[in-house]
Amino acid sequence: GEFPFPEATASTEVLMAGEAGGGQAGILIKSGLFAAGYQLLSQTLGFWRETFSTTAFNWGTKLSSSVRLEFHMMTEAAIVGLGYIIGLRYALIIACGSFLSWFVMVPMIGILGKGVTVDGTLYQLAALEGLSTADIFANFVRPVGIGAIAMAGLIGVWKSRSIILGAFALAAQAGKQGGAGGDVERTQKDLPINLTTSLTIMTFLAVFCFFLFLVPGVNLVQALVGLAIVGGISFLFTTVAARAIAIVGTNPVSGMTLMTLIISSVILKAVGVQGELGIVAALLIGGVVCTALSMAGGFISDLKIGYWLGTTPAIQQKWKFLGTIVAAVSVTAVIMVLNTSYGFTGEGALPAPQANAMVAVIQPLMMDQPAPWLLYMAGIFMALILEWTGLPALAFALGMYLPLSVNTPVLAGGLVAHFVAMGGSKEAQGKRKEKGTLMASGFVAGGAIMGVLAAFIKFVGISVTKDSGWSVPHAIGTSHWEEMAPSAVVTLVM
Repeated sequence: GEFPFPEATASTEVLMAGEAGGGQAGILIKSGLFAAGYQLLSQTLGFWRETFSTTAFNWGTKLSSSVRLEFHMMTEAAIVGLGYIIGLRYALIIACGSFLSWFVMVPMIGILGKGVTVDGTLYQLAALEGLSTADIFANFVRPVGIGAIAMAGLIGVWKSRSIILGAFALAAQAGKQGGAGGDVERTQKDLPINLTTSLTIMTFLAVFCFFLFLVPGVNLVQALVGLAIVGGISFLFTTVAARAIAIVGTNPVSGMTLMTLIISSVILKAVGVQGELGIVAALLIGGVVCTALSMAGGFISDLKIGYWLGTTPAIQQKWKFLGTIVAAVSVTAVIMVLNTSYGFTGEGALPAPQANAMVAVIQPLMMDQPAPWLLYMAGIFMALILEWTGLPALAFALGMYLPLSVNTPVLAGGLVAHFVAMGGSKEAQGKRKEKGTLMASGFVAGGAIMGVLAAFIKFVGISVTKDSGWSVPHAIGTSHWEEMAPSAVVTLVM
């Protein structure tokens, strides 16, 4: 009763509803198929664009060049479904971060390229005139968002300081409980503490060997330093991740991973790891910590669901290992396919906003390049101001950093959730909300699965035809249609 566990509550309700009858499963499957079909028509066959943009029209291009105003909106089913699940409040906060970036800060900076008249004198930064609206966002506004994300993460850790300081006591208490004999109640049985300790040591050894033998140019001392960073930060921050999931159902992985990267970069540079090698080493450390935080946040919900349903924790823990192995293999394969099909940098690449933010933060530290520290500082103060006004700083900061095209469909999903909940009795609202959550979950699953399948289709095309430029849209003649202005109107309608 101390923590609400919103995700676990929703999952438990769905499981109990599914046990009572199969109607909910039918809704989930139908909505998943609907979303998959929608994504097939847009993302793979090119019947309409994936993203609506005002720059598709002549008036939108003129608006962008003159006053630096653009509007973008992805129309992916998965993102709209995600917005529904998040709800209007958080969706609106995230979108407001984007609106501040694109509708306030970008035009303010862009106007300097046109020139500002002060006391009859025209002051102009001619270099800004040559930058596109997207370039202004990437070079001047996004760093502010990065600083805000980092500060919001620090604020989150400070709020959880008592939990972090008590983490050692919690671990010791868990060890005593895990070492108890066979008289422990079935629903309180964990894996034996000796096994847990042994597996933890083996995991640390595997991470150490990975750093020492598979990362070129790393010596013994540097590998030990990397292991110490991974072990220490993972142990402390997983408690924060679990607490965050228990309270609000949202895991601030991005902010904590960014902090990990900054700490790692400073320490690694102190022991002689810098440059390209330093970037790779810091990202690998960040990847391990990020995975630990995500696993902790997800599994705490699993254990809470199991507690409510009467599951034996030890059974859940055993099966979690299999799930981890399957996820590690499948996610790695998917990332490699996405990299081959689309790439993560350059024109036409996937945005990969969190990953690119991490590189943007550590690259100046490792390459002795000038970093936009003043812009980071502006973001830090913005996060503090947001916190003092009572707004969730991390959600707003993520909105500032993430592309506008991603945050606008999230807001659309949040608005749908708001309208669905309006009117009727509380019982009727609850039923509509439950059905909507199932449909939104189907949208997320179906859209995501079709997105992966689309990447595989493109990957096969690239593999078969090498550099011929073959693609499914080319084969059915829709590639040029996607580039035409009317297709943007179809996109928005769909």
